[in-house]
Amino acid sequence: MADPNDQQVANPQGIRSGGSGNIIEHHIAVQRIKHELKEVLNSDEVAWCSNHVELVGESFAELKGEIAGPPDTPYEGARFQLEIKIPERYPFVSPNFRFVTKIWHPNVSSVTGAICLEHQWAAAMTLRTALLSLQLLLASPEPDVPQDAVVARQCKDKPQIFQLTAQHWANAYAGGPSVNPDYENKIRRLKDLGVTEMNARASLSSCDWDLERATEQIFS
Repeated sequence: MADPNDQQVANPQGIRSGGSGNIIEHHIAVQRIKHELKEVLNSDEVAWCSNHVELVGESFAELKGEIAGPPDTPYEGARFQLEIKIPERYPFVSPNFRFVTKIWHPNVSSVTGAICLEHQWAAAMTLRTALLSLQLLLASPEPDVPQDAVVARQCKDKPQIFQLTAQHWANAYAGGPSVNPDYENKIRRLKDLGVTEMNARASLSSCDWDLERATEQIFS
């Protein structure tokens, strides 16, 4: 009788595997990640303190990344932390990226940080090029294919307010340099009513910084 343990494959790297096909895919994924980590470390972006990737513990299944906000955008001067989950069929299947740092952008959920790169992914891409693609997306939002419908509406209908809101979030959550005294004052007024700062910011942002509308939204 076959030993049931033969169905399991030891996996110190953390990416699940099982069966000969999956073992091969697992090996490919781990080797690719090792190579790509070196590629990122040796890239110009690291030299410019722009982008960074590292392992979470000893697992090759989960990484953490960081990208710098692109120049001449509302995100300039800010730094955004990323969660990167590597699937067992990588690089044939896209890694899953999530913004850990909150951001106001139509292609990133303002609540969860979720972002979808599957439609842009190809096996020839690497972690380095994926991070560059994320920076490009920050510089060129695509509100017609949104991840966050509220942000996308504002981006299309009220671009100036979108720019200011994105800039404000970059300052509040990602160390961006720009401070908006009017927005800060409106947040303080809601905090005086017992609203948390995060909820005040989210509600005001979704209401285009109309204090009356935001107050009604929160307390209705």
